[in-house]
Amino acid sequence: MGFIDKLKKNAPTLKRRAADLAREHGDKADTGINKAADLADKATKGKYADKIDGAADKAKGAVDDLGNDKPNDKR
Repeated sequence: MGFIDKLKKNAPTLKRRAADLAREHGDKADTGINKAADLADKATKGKYADKIDGAADKAKGAVDDLGNDKPNDKR
């Protein structure tokens, strides 16, 4: 069984674990995303601030969506 096959087999379990972590530690993930966005903004001297902010918002939304999944959701 190759790597991709193992990953596909374990995907539902991994998603459940990720959702559990997002529910428990979503605030810490948001803090980390904000810090990463601030560092990227500083490194680019504000040149891409709007794009960085948009990406950070999407990342925080993804964490929120993952955390809001039902534990037995099989999407």
